[in-house]
Amino acid sequence: RSFLDKKFPEERVVELAQSGEGWDPAAWAEIAGLGWLGLSSPEDAGGAGMGFLEEAVLFEEMGRALLPGPYLSTVALSLPVLEKSPELLAKAVSGEATFTLGWAEPTGSALLADVMGDQGTGTKAEEAGDGWTLSGEKVLVPDLALASHVLVTARSPEGVGIWSVNREDAKTTEVSTLDSTRRYGNLSLAGTPATLVVSPADAAEVLERIRLRALAALAVEGVGVAQKALEFALTHAKERNQFGKPIGSYQAVSHQVANSYVALELARSLAYWAAWCVAEGDEQAAVAASAAKAVAAEAAVEGCERAIQVLGGIGFTWEHFAHRLYKRAQWIDAFEGFGTTHRAHVADKVLA
Repeated sequence: RSFLDKKFPEERVVELAQSGEGWDPAAWAEIAGLGWLGLSSPEDAGGAGMGFLEEAVLFEEMGRALLPGPYLSTVALSLPVLEKSPELLAKAVSGEATFTLGWAEPTGSALLADVMGDQGTGTKAEEAGDGWTLSGEKVLVPDLALASHVLVTARSPEGVGIWSVNREDAKTTEVSTLDSTRRYGNLSLAGTPATLVVSPADAAEVLERIRLRALAALAVEGVGVAQKALEFALTHAKERNQFGKPIGSYQAVSHQVANSYVALELARSLAYWAAWCVAEGDEQAAVAASAAKAVAAEAAVEGCERAIQVLGGIGFTWEHFAHRLYKRAQWIDAFEGFGTTHRAHVADKVLA
């Protein structure tokens, strides 16, 4: 937290969010030097040999700091793929390369859960000499402009696999999105050189691991966002005086802060349960990840809304940081389906 507070104070986050580049590569090198990119990677790949539960602590702090950078896309979305390629994994852990995953397509589902379906992947992979080429289009690729490599789901004659593409070899288009600290992009491939990383035989298992890691990571990140929003509300409620008393002494304000705290603590409990289940490969991982994502995302959204209300006129201004937290919370809420989608998944598992 102290590192992120120093390197990414609110004014620095705003500066990066409004810049063309969108992130700080120099700080990314420091993050790599701290070992944050390979906590769950094996020691022989330069990692720490720990697990996803340790990474969860970082995801919470990344959410609280609203880090602009490809941490989610490299660590949550890409590491399960990179484990199949020691060379690429070493580059990711050292910070030499950054990665993201492209799976959604213009005419198909945007859900990771649907990639292996008949209509989930239209991008074609064809053998070309000793390598491969890819043709197709991927949309809503997280942190695309910040990644040096894109891991792309594509369909070969043997089935759906995952290939690595150098971003500079493909055509990319930045997409206008709600959260400028985590940008989307579209990727166009036309006979683009690619390297097979995950074979069709292993793709379903790897993609499910990615999905569960992403849901759990975003749940914990949502906890960090909700924590920061609560801190804003609590500080303002203590310092802002009205009618000779701090506004926090009035129930209309104190109840908002209390409700945010209760929701945050429930979300934190679920998020770390999900992180533990994912780390241990527990049989409840799918239920835990869906439950945590639904609850934590809504705690973040509602926590930001309550904070904006408590802050009053200040909270509605462009200059205040609250709206940036609110936008990240909504990004988290929308990823891989809103809360209703995940509650239905939990219900199916519990009532089966």
